Amino acid sequence: KMAADTSVEILQKVLENEILQTTKVVEEHLDAEMQKLDQMDEDELERLKQRRLEALKKAQQQKQEWLSKGHGEYREIPSERDFFQEVKESKNVVCHFYRDTTFRCQIMDKHLTVLAKKHVETKFVKLNAEKSPFLCERLRIKVIPTLALVKDGKTQDYIVGFTDLGNTDDFTTETLEWRLGCADIINYSGNLMDPPFQSQKKFGTSFTKLDKKTIRGKKYDSDSDDD
Repeated sequence: KMAADTSVEILQKVLENEILQTTKVVEEHLDAEMQKLDQMDEDELERLKQRRLEALKKAQQQKQEWLSKGHGEYREIPSERDFFQEVKESKNVVCHFYRDTTFRCQIMDKHLTVLAKKHVETKFVKLNAEKSPFLCERLRIKVIPTLALVKDGKTQDYIVGFTDLGNTDDFTTETLEWRLGCADIINYSGNLMDPPFQSQKKFGTSFTKLDKKTIRGKKYDSDSDDD
């Protein structure tokens, strides 16, 4: 028992020593930072302040430029021709190919309206698939809703139906935001390795499997039940 007690004491001493060493390193680092600030003359502080102000000003100018190009709101573009103009003038574009009679397009609209306001760096638009036969053919859009994710004028990725969003109508805005983050079409601040719908699963949320139905007389498959 004495030997065991001695081992515990040695372990405690080692741990205490480790903690002291770590604390010392942190304190030394803080002291060095404080000293650096103390040694900064007024000119250097002024230069630092100016750099920060310039960075803020630049960010504000960039935001204004985005807003002038139609970022910051989710809106409908009238025609295929407008699509080419919209993607030409913005680096990141999310285009929702929708159809009026498809219920799931309304679910997508709701989430995209929120994300357009939050992610001003990206343009969010929608285009009626039935009025865009050339584009749907060219981009091989077969399922409605489909999001085309366009970067630098080129379509890089697609979100087809709700398959990537937890396969449920009840997916959250955060889930769609995560999927857009995976495509690097928005500035995503969360952890890409941890999809939001996985944490929902832990709490026992039930997922409804989506059935794709072909619409008679239409060339699109639909993710909606109300056709």
